[in-house]
Amino acid sequence: MDIRLKRAYEPPARADGARILVERLWPRGVGKEALALDLWLKDIAPSPGLRQWYGHEPSRFEEFVRRYHAELEANAAAVEELRDWLRRGRTTFVYAARDPVMNSARVLRDWLLAR
Repeated sequence: MDIRLKRAYEPPARADGARILVERLWPRGVGKEALALDLWLKDIAPSPGLRQWYGHEPSRFEEFVRRYHAELEANAAAVEELRDWLRRGRTTFVYAARDPVMNSARVLRDWLLAR
């Protein structure tokens, strides 16, 4: 699987392949055309409760990863829809978080690659 990560605030590139927004909320200040998305898969993102609990607090990241993995395990329909897209070739997960390491898109990518 060729999965790349890119912030929603970076310009799209031809090399991105399929661009999938993996956030439950639309990124602030970015228009639909600017994102150039192929899919917005809200259901693959962390639940509102988990997202609010985490609040991008670094000390909670390890527990966030554990809880998000559990949500992914219980979300077979969204995971299968995403896997269908991944079978097509290079895919870029578009995310809004500021931190390029501690974010749900990276957790999602790593979880998929480990399976």
